[in-house]
Amino acid sequence: MGKFNVYKIPLKDLAEGSHSYEFTLDNMYFKDIDSPEVQKGKVHASVSVKKGGKVFDLTFNLKGIVQVPCDRCLDDMDQEIECKNQLIVKFGKDYAEESDKIIVIPEAEGEINIAWFLYEFVVLAIPLRHIHPAGKCSKRMVSKLKKHVTAAKEDEDDGWGSSEPIDFMDDSDDLDIPEEEKEKETTDPRWDKLKDVFE
Repeated sequence: MGKFNVYKIPLKDLAEGSHSYEFTLDNMYFKDIDSPEVQKGKVHASVSVKKGGKVFDLTFNLKGIVQVPCDRCLDDMDQEIECKNQLIVKFGKDYAEESDKIIVIPEAEGEINIAWFLYEFVVLAIPLRHIHPAGKCSKRMVSKLKKHVTAAKEDEDDGWGSSEPIDFMDDSDDLDIPEEEKEKETTDPRWDKLKDVFE
C-alpha cells in the first residue's frame, strides 16, 4: 500500500498534546482507493490528533465535492459533502476493532494509515438521495423516464379488468341499511344532548 504512505501518522513518535495534519483527497486518491461508490472528487481533510499516554483521539473534518451518479438520470453529478468524525486509537498487541469508533493497533508498529478511514467518512457523508438540481439532469434520460411513467399509468390495472380505480367507499355499501338506522349511525350522542338544550 505504498501509494498511501502519505496518509500514515506515526502515533508512537508523537509528543503528548495535539497535532494537526492536512490532506487533499483528489481524483488520484479516489482512483487508488478503487472503490465503486466514489471515483472522482476533491475533498479537504483536516485531522487533529490528541495524544494522551497510549490513547489517541483523532478528529476528522472533511469538506469538498465528490462525483456520484444522479439517482434520476444516472449521469455524474457534483455532490457537496461536509462532515466531522472521531476515532479513538489505542495501542495493543494485535490489530482489533472494538467498535465503529475505537480501534487497537499493534504497539510494535506504532503508526496508523488513515487512507481508508478518510474514504469511509466521505462515503458516509453522501446523502442517501442525490439528484441534479432542477433542469440539470440528462434531457435524453428525463425524456425516457417521462415516456415510461406515462405508459405505466396507461397500462395500470386494478386487478378487475378495469383501468378505473375501484372506490371502496361508494354508496352501494348503504343499500341494505334502513334510513332510520343510517341517521343513528351518523349522529353523535353528544350532539344529540346539545340539540335537546336548544329545542
